[in-house]
Amino acid sequence: MGDIFSWVVSFFLIIGLVVVIIFQLMCLADLEFDYINPYDSSSRINMVVMPEFIGQGILCGFYLATGHWAMSLLCVPYLYYNVNLYMQRRHLVDVTEIYNMLKWEKKQRLFKLAYLICILFLSIFWMIMTALNDHE
Repeated sequence: MGDIFSWVVSFFLIIGLVVVIIFQLMCLADLEFDYINPYDSSSRINMVVMPEFIGQGILCGFYLATGHWAMSLLCVPYLYYNVNLYMQRRHLVDVTEIYNMLKWEKKQRLFKLAYLICILFLSIFWMIMTALNDHE
């Protein structure tokens, strides 16, 4: 039963990360269609960048602590990318360069979203498999 609980917790962590990424994409889309100004868009995105990075680190550590080595290894490239962005001080969106970097920022977040969706499906798969094995 504890293994199913760990999969449910990881499911909700991944859903939280997906919501944060979708929020960032919505802010970029609003900026692209001129619904909000660059300052508001960049401040909204920058407000949720660190929670996204921390959430990803918690997810990777949670998989490691619960003994799900394969899922932890699948989370490492995304975590490495986030740590690399943070160490190079490129994790925040610059209000003066947001229009020039708009395509890149959207592409980066779409890639993160696709990566998280793949991890989400794997998590759901393993949660179902664990539930079926515990039922027997």
